[in-house]
Amino acid sequence: MICLIRHGETEWNHLGKIQGKTDIPLNETGKKQAKACRDHLEGSDWDLIISSPLQRAKQTAEIINEKLNLPLIEMEIFQERSFGDAEGLTLQVRQELYPNGEYPGMESKVSLTDRVMNGMEEVIATYPNQKILLVAHGAVINEILSVMSDGEIGTSKTTLLNACISNVQFIENKWKIHNYNQTEHLGNL
Repeated sequence: MICLIRHGETEWNHLGKIQGKTDIPLNETGKKQAKACRDHLEGSDWDLIISSPLQRAKQTAEIINEKLNLPLIEMEIFQERSFGDAEGLTLQVRQELYPNGEYPGMESKVSLTDRVMNGMEEVIATYPNQKILLVAHGAVINEILSVMSDGEIGTSKTTLLNACISNVQFIENKWKIHNYNQTEHLGNL
């Protein structure tokens, strides 16, 4: 079982700016969201936490791990997609400058898909039969969900909220999505 957790809110999330690989820390709401994840997961049975090295994901993972005390491993393969020249811009500005949605310097969808699915394969090969918390980013998790659902959910169809939880499992040689974008643990955050 792999529990995919999107990082908590950053100031750029709050302002509607796209982050990509720009390394933005959690804001106060994001820290509260990470604590809500921590409290929700307390007492559950997990073997390992894997995190993107970008500070918003790493901070979320560290807060979650305050009560779980699990080994925490960073994997660069789960960094957010690069959005090139669009990073730091709001949706309105992005639509004005790049109406076709193609941002100069952006990581291609094919590259993103290959990268994150290779990462998932690496995780199940390296940590077979282990229950893993994987803290990553919206585009990364959406792409994983899109591939696993043959495009039914995920990229371009699902808006993943900050600190949401999605549970997936590799069983009988295929990926199964148990649930996604779970936010009940966040209450009114």
